[in-house]
Amino acid sequence: MLRPERMRRLFIAAPKGEIDTIIRELYRHNVYHIEDFVPESESPEELSIGHPLPGASDAASALIDVRAIEKACGIEPDNVEIREKIPASKVRAMIQTDLPAIQKTVKDLVAKRSDLESCQKKYEQRLKDLEPFAAFPLDLESYRGYSWFTVFTGHIAHDVSIDVPHEKYFSDQVDGNMIVVVVPNEHREGVERTLLDAGFQAVPVPEESGTPADNLKAHAEKVRKASEGIAQINKDIEEIRDRHTDFLVACDELLTADVERAEAPLRFATTEETFITEGWVPDDRADRIQEALKKATGDRIYIQELEIEDDARVPVEYENPTFASPTQMLIDIYARPRYSEIDPTLMVAIVFPIFFGMILGDVGYGAILLAMSLGLRKIVKGEGGRMLLKVLSYASVSSIIFGILYSEIFGSALPWPALIFSRHLNIGGAAGGHGPQVVELMIIAIWIGLLHITLGRILGIVNARKIYSGKHATQAVLSHAGWLGTMWGIMLMIWAFYAIPLMPDLTGLPVVAMGLNVAAVVGVVLLVAGILGIAQENPLELVELPTIISHVLSYARLVAVGLSSVAIAMVVNYIAIGMIIEPQLEAITPVGVIIIIVGILVLLMGHALNTALGLLGGGLHSIRLHYVEFFTKFYKGGGKKYNPFGMKPKFTEE
Repeated sequence: MLRPERMRRLFIAAPKGEIDTIIRELYRHNVYHIEDFVPESESPEELSIGHPLPGASDAASALIDVRAIEKACGIEPDNVEIREKIPASKVRAMIQTDLPAIQKTVKDLVAKRSDLESCQKKYEQRLKDLEPFAAFPLDLESYRGYSWFTVFTGHIAHDVSIDVPHEKYFSDQVDGNMIVVVVPNEHREGVERTLLDAGFQAVPVPEESGTPADNLKAHAEKVRKASEGIAQINKDIEEIRDRHTDFLVACDELLTADVERAEAPLRFATTEETFITEGWVPDDRADRIQEALKKATGDRIYIQELEIEDDARVPVEYENPTFASPTQMLIDIYARPRYSEIDPTLMVAIVFPIFFGMILGDVGYGAILLAMSLGLRKIVKGEGGRMLLKVLSYASVSSIIFGILYSEIFGSALPWPALIFSRHLNIGGAAGGHGPQVVELMIIAIWIGLLHITLGRILGIVNARKIYSGKHATQAVLSHAGWLGTMWGIMLMIWAFYAIPLMPDLTGLPVVAMGLNVAAVVGVVLLVAGILGIAQENPLELVELPTIISHVLSYARLVAVGLSSVAIAMVVNYIAIGMIIEPQLEAITPVGVIIIIVGILVLLMGHALNTALGLLGGGLHSIRLHYVEFFTKFYKGGGKKYNPFGMKPKFTEE
């Protein structure tokens, strides 16, 4: 539960004649994590990487064709719901009979759609080029073909007067204004300067004939026909998708399996007569896969269990209770645990929602986030997204529970007083009967920090004994113990001099020496011993001593961020209800009704924004306390993901 799943390392050797049988058996069981063979300088010369099985290229080519059809039809196998599994033999037969026809139909439709899209874009561009000239009563041929005259066409900021003989057309009905000027060549430079001074931007004349209006009409008709053709092709493709989705995703799955099996020898070491592979199998399934391989090959196989020499090479598979499984996503974002260290998933699965609930702690916001997480779970298909939504649903339930304890709903008080500590602020005279108990809440947060960090250091001691050996392990254990001694030594010294609410009052203990009582002396001893324990591993670590205080105080964010959310909620209520809505209720008028509607919109928008802020604040700060303050005390990570060779058929069955 607090450790990754136990693994066994298997060495498998067999004659090449059995390679196909063994590969199929390994793929069917879907438990063997292959360790790829990489030739090294010390490898025996007779060992080399294997060759793909016969049919690998055909299967890969067919798979490419199927995925091209899926892409054209907008089919995503991960998002397809299972209706009925298709027998593998039927799928293979349909690959030979039905797939070529489907491929040709889709290919032709896609090619035709591509041509129509090119045509549509071409004539849309021509429409865009012609539009500026539609305002003038000139054929397009009238703009070109002159030897003695120059024609200027383009956009201009405003109309201009020209002092030389010319012919001019100006229109402000065109976006950016449009001007056409025809002048003798001898006046070209002067007119060009005049136009440029007025912000002239030249527009080329389209290489067409006839009037712009007639051309616009013809091009618009071609665009319309192309658009209709594209729509019809999309409809045809959609019909193909509806009719053949089950078959195509089954083909994808079956051919993917064929390709993976056929290319598996590329991951093995081979000689002229045999092949060799090493890999990893979960401890509880290792005996079963060995028996299955021996039975499938008629005992023509050699299997040996090897010792685990380097835990960094061992693939890691989580082993957690069902409710904690979604939290594995948060652990993977940071780093998967190494094989020998403690897996913190279960602890994060329990503590993260508690931190989130402490921060947000509102029945209304928690209910909104819970409804959102449950609703989105029906829409989001990706495994990672669904796992995060499950984590959010747990955190939302925690927020509702803390909201009941805090007596909070959208910044207002519930019918009962706070069952633990109040966070109600005195905003608009609504403090729930009394002000917030900030001091008590801060002290509780500090206690949580002390206990959370202590747990991290204890786990660090356990991990050090597992990961390291000899002198290195002893140094790491003493270092973690030193950090613990230093932190608690500081706390004992504080308690010996100051009486703090909700913390032990050690000020009354008898004085031993130099004005220090028993608690202070013990604190000094722990502090000194702790510093020595830290320094024996690495004296440079002593510069990090101030982080002891900063990391503990960092847990004050559990209170500070929560109070900011309460403040925003109460301010929204005061502005929307107290300042906008309530004054209008004293005497209802038509204008007052409008103002009330505005107040309701302010109320809804304010709480919607605060819900988003609560989600971000509660989520980011809760996970930060784990990543920065907790994990850094014991967690290394860097484990390799367990990726067994094979798949669990979703759309096909043997």
